[in-house]
Amino acid sequence: MFRPARDHRLDLSLFLRSLKFIAPAIKVTVLLTVFALTFGLVFGLALAVARVYGNRFAATAAGAYSRVVRSLPTLVVLYIFYNLAWVAFRVGGVAAAVIALTACTTAYQSEIFRGAIQSLGTGQMAAARSLGMSRATAIRSVIIPQVLRLAIPSWSNEAAIVLKDSSLASAVGTAEVFRRSQQIGAANRDYLTAFLAAGLIYFCLTFITNRVLDFAHKRYKLKT
Repeated sequence: MFRPARDHRLDLSLFLRSLKFIAPAIKVTVLLTVFALTFGLVFGLALAVARVYGNRFAATAAGAYSRVVRSLPTLVVLYIFYNLAWVAFRVGGVAAAVIALTACTTAYQSEIFRGAIQSLGTGQMAAARSLGMSRATAIRSVIIPQVLRLAIPSWSNEAAIVLKDSSLASAVGTAEVFRRSQQIGAANRDYLTAFLAAGLIYFCLTFITNRVLDFAHKRYKLKT
């Protein structure tokens, strides 16, 4: 395991070298996060629509998926998909990490979008149908645009969680931010400094993500 260095004073030179060593891995962390969030948005929205507007089978299946996945630690899901993906397709840790993160965030995003749909009430759908729209058209053209705007604050929190959970990809050998900090910490026998550097990077990425989504919320929030 990671043993702390005997001298607990921060080595500024090593801290800067750690930042430089870890920096190339920021791209991997960002890509893991973006892919997982994007796929999770698409699948999560589909599950939410199925739970609210689908038939009994679709609603039950979507609800069961959400409950099961949200009951499992993300690391467990990652190891499950890593082993399944390796046995079936011989793919590596990056693909397994994207699949696992997507599977987990899909479950949580489905709950976010389901809550947003239910907050609209039944009036929106009834009004769209009274104008001659089909159910599918009403969902696509009336419900989903409003749901996406209503969900931004909760989705912002989920984005930050997925960004931080991307560090779990290090467990299957993916060279993201945390993995690189482990490597330079081991090379210099100073994990504290390396992890502080990684922590600063995660803080900056999370801060930027939250500020961008806060701006989006203010820009696109529904007027009441």
